[in-house]
Amino acid sequence: MNKKLLALAVAGACVAPTAMAQTANPVTLYGRIYLTVENVEADAAGTTAALAKRTRMQDQASYLGVRGTEDLGGGLKAFFQLETAFNPDDGSGTFANRNSGVGLQGGWGSVLLGRWDTPMKSSMTAVDPYGDLTAGDITGAALDQGNFSRRNGNLVQYWSPNMGGFAVKLAHMPDEGRTATAKPTVTSASLTYSKGAIYLAAAYEEHKDQLGTTTTAGAKEEGVALAGRVALGKLRLMGHYGEYKKTGSAKDKSYMVGADYAMGKHVLLGSYQNAEAGSADCDMFSIGYRYDFTKRTFFIASYTEVDNSNGMNCNFGTGSFGSAGQDLTAISAGIRHVF
Repeated sequence: MNKKLLALAVAGACVAPTAMAQTANPVTLYGRIYLTVENVEADAAGTTAALAKRTRMQDQASYLGVRGTEDLGGGLKAFFQLETAFNPDDGSGTFANRNSGVGLQGGWGSVLLGRWDTPMKSSMTAVDPYGDLTAGDITGAALDQGNFSRRNGNLVQYWSPNMGGFAVKLAHMPDEGRTATAKPTVTSASLTYSKGAIYLAAAYEEHKDQLGTTTTAGAKEEGVALAGRVALGKLRLMGHYGEYKKTGSAKDKSYMVGADYAMGKHVLLGSYQNAEAGSADCDMFSIGYRYDFTKRTFFIASYTEVDNSNGMNCNFGTGSFGSAGQDLTAISAGIRHVF
């Protein structure tokens, strides 16, 4: 009996520090469930003519996450986050495939290791009235049709503290995928200013030995972008402009202008995007309505149209449909809840 009591005492001594640490530095469970039902259609001038129209349920980046911190003393903290995307409509998902990593934070800023949005993505999508989601979001035509809106694995990031409204983010993906002929890397940086009603951002990103996400020896993709947002009472105006150079392709130039207008719980949304690459170009616009039941739950409905010319490959921001050169439309409605 005494041996059993001794074993329980030893086990209790081992477990207690962990329990105390979690009590002092709690781990938070959070998430989002966001689904839309969409009627999507592509014109007949493409390879999907036989499947040119359908009604579908589209996941809008639902996720489940845990995050936490530990006070290390002397103004230093350790932090972690594990965020997993899942599709509530079909049950699919991959563990920790969203923003996930571990880092240290102090008065000097934060250093993070893991898979995370690049500074280009986080600073530019901040001006999207649709929140970087739904068919009308900013990646449909802008940001090189989403090629420069990346969540990269194997990133080392530094985030500066807020300095009078200014903040810097730097990120680099080392050449872990190196081959005999290629050393693929990603480097990204942003400078933002956010104070009161004003948000401004500038960003730069380079993809070395890559075209899209394909390792390609000797290739390079390079992008520069600007963004801004201003609140004028109930109205917010937003804008974005970027230029993207890619080996073997014409320079892509794109912009987006957008706005939202809040009338209590009713919010009107709208955006227009344009992209040009050589003789190819596209126009994309989206209008929407959102009803905010609470800060955590809303209903949204929208109409989105994409007009491609000369083989341009603009598409819906989420849930791409059809093929390059086709004109597209989407009518959607959905519900979002965060917890």
